[in-house]
Amino acid sequence: METTFDFEKPIADLQTQIEKVNQVAEKTKVDMSATIQDLEAKLEETKLQIYNNMTGWQKVQMSRHPERPQTFDYIEMICEEFIELHGDRNVKDDKAIVGGFASIGGEAVMVIGHQKGKNTKERQFRNFGMANPEGYRKALRLMKMAEKFNKPVITLIDTMGAYPGLEAEERGQGEAIARNLLEMSVLKVPVICIVIGEGASGGALGIGIGDRVYMLQNTWYSVISPESCSSILWRSWDHKERAAEALKLTAEDMLGNGLIDGIIAEPLGGAHQEPAIAAENVKTKILSDLAVLKAKTAEVLVQERIDKFSKMGYVVE
Repeated sequence: METTFDFEKPIADLQTQIEKVNQVAEKTKVDMSATIQDLEAKLEETKLQIYNNMTGWQKVQMSRHPERPQTFDYIEMICEEFIELHGDRNVKDDKAIVGGFASIGGEAVMVIGHQKGKNTKERQFRNFGMANPEGYRKALRLMKMAEKFNKPVITLIDTMGAYPGLEAEERGQGEAIARNLLEMSVLKVPVICIVIGEGASGGALGIGIGDRVYMLQNTWYSVISPESCSSILWRSWDHKERAAEALKLTAEDMLGNGLIDGIIAEPLGGAHQEPAIAAENVKTKILSDLAVLKAKTAEVLVQERIDKFSKMGYVVE
């Protein structure tokens, strides 16, 4: 059964009406094409009105759609080849972060990303995309391997945050993420980061330092989720919509504040509506950027990356 959010109810109602009219026309053999045409025109108009004017909270909901493409989906759609690599060579293989060498449009790259899972069993196996320290250490190991063989790094970000459990803290969650921030800042190969779903807190930032950072149209990127922000400020999740607006977490807000380099368009209604189109948009952006970034020397890449992140944020006295 297709998931429909509250704000999509007018669309769902029109789709139901069209389906019923089609059934009546088929049963009675009466020509109802004019009625169907009118309803379909109204449906398209309603879709444009709703999807082009979504609030911050509605985009958060869209980023969590259970049918939304995840890292493995994008790998399958945009990569000609993919060899998954496992383990951090220290503790274990964290299933919340996946990665390996791949070929995109003939370009050999290292792809790393969060994987949430599609059903209950897989989500538990993937820990809902919330990585432990060994996940970030695995990601760093793969990045250093890519650097060794002079291959670009592509990261796909989609997580509710790094795993907050006691055992994660005992194994150095904060240090693992901080180490990734440091090492990614000075990687001597091109790094492209794309938020494909949720981009929450240090869990997202742990694989989010790159020469180019993009967000898909219906994603969010913030230090905290709207629910958690609401629970801290108002002691309740009831103000999550207000928190989402205040956090300025949408792709448009992030681009306006100079925190990302661009927005990758999604099909009308979200990437889950037409995953192949979303994947093609991602692939096109990756290949166009690689053509530019690969022409730069390692020294220039590192310096521009450091300068870029150093300029973020300003203070008004």
